[in-house]
Amino acid sequence: MGQAVSAEAMKTKEEFFHVLGALKEKFESMQPELEVTIRDPEMGVEGYVVVWNTGISNSGKLPGCGKGGTRITPFLNIDEVKMLARTMAMKNAGASLRLGGAKSGMKADPSAPDFEKKYRRFVQLCKPFLHENGGPFGGFGFDIGAQPIHAIWACDELGSTRSFTGKPVDMGGTDYDRNGIAGLGVATAAKAMIEKHGDTVQGKAFGVQGIGAMGAAVIRYFAEYGGQLRAIADPKYGGTWMFDAAPSESLMTAIIKHDADEITKGLAAEGRKIDDGVQAVLFQQLDVLFPCAVQNVITETNSYEVKAKYIAEGANQPVTKEAYPMLMEKGIHVVPDFIANPGGIIAAYVELTSEGSDKVQEAKDFTIRKITENVNRMVDLSTQYGVETVHAGQYLALDNMLNGID
Repeated sequence: MGQAVSAEAMKTKEEFFHVLGALKEKFESMQPELEVTIRDPEMGVEGYVVVWNTGISNSGKLPGCGKGGTRITPFLNIDEVKMLARTMAMKNAGASLRLGGAKSGMKADPSAPDFEKKYRRFVQLCKPFLHENGGPFGGFGFDIGAQPIHAIWACDELGSTRSFTGKPVDMGGTDYDRNGIAGLGVATAAKAMIEKHGDTVQGKAFGVQGIGAMGAAVIRYFAEYGGQLRAIADPKYGGTWMFDAAPSESLMTAIIKHDADEITKGLAAEGRKIDDGVQAVLFQQLDVLFPCAVQNVITETNSYEVKAKYIAEGANQPVTKEAYPMLMEKGIHVVPDFIANPGGIIAAYVELTSEGSDKVQEAKDFTIRKITENVNRMVDLSTQYGVETVHAGQYLALDNMLNGID
């Protein structure tokens, strides 16, 4: 840990950026604590495990541990896993979790007929690195290419349910994808930002780009908070759709349950298609915007078109660094991804540390509390120093990571 500089000790915007710059420099100089390529050439198995910054966890319930999901794609490589593990370090610290960052992955096609054998072998080879076996790797989880059955295979191979998070409830998990806990976090981030500015969610018109697992959960929970869905965009459904009135309960249910046929019917009956692409949703007259699809969709060249007052990032880095000051100048309040969308890792942390009987509700409650606290702290810093919320969030995350969590 380094010499801590408290927010109270910084008096000016210039001092804030000086301290933030020093924290960033230290973060940039960090190296993984574990970086391993796992191979079984005879079986054609290749995978990777990378763990960062476990020092943040030493005062918590999982000392010496880093955690993140497990990505499975045919073209995965160690550099991608290193980048993802580093991103998890930032996300976990931004969530104020005493948990280092990590990522694992396999270079494989998860639809291949021999994948189960390869996956089980990968899990076997990872055993020595697992936290439950004395290593720094907190275990497997969900990411691109992962399927629910993988939890069954992994736990079977390990003879333990401890080292796979997101598993079914009857295995002691939170099933955080099915319960949409990451989306709950993003919806909560928007709610916290709105309320921090003296406003209310009730009746707020919102739009969502990307209605996969994250976007559908955001729709579910932000509507429960009182928001009114007015726009969605997804290439699967042919572009951008607007609603002149609140969608019916049946259409909302179809979206939440990913019922493609019913969504298609509902959009035709209730929606108004305004564009064949998915960018148009970003520029509609909305109160709240949730980009939940891909990165770099709001840029310096189109940010002037954004009309929403609030943005909560459900995707990873949907707003470019050049666009943040332009949005701030327009009075648009942004919750960056590493503050808004750590609900999945918060649920994973609950799985790893809780002995409670209802881990799903515990994970939801913890997500709401943590993200609300973090958004409030971020806005306070942003207001105090007149800096973009992304910079305030970066300070909070890096200060947690490098100087410890109070």
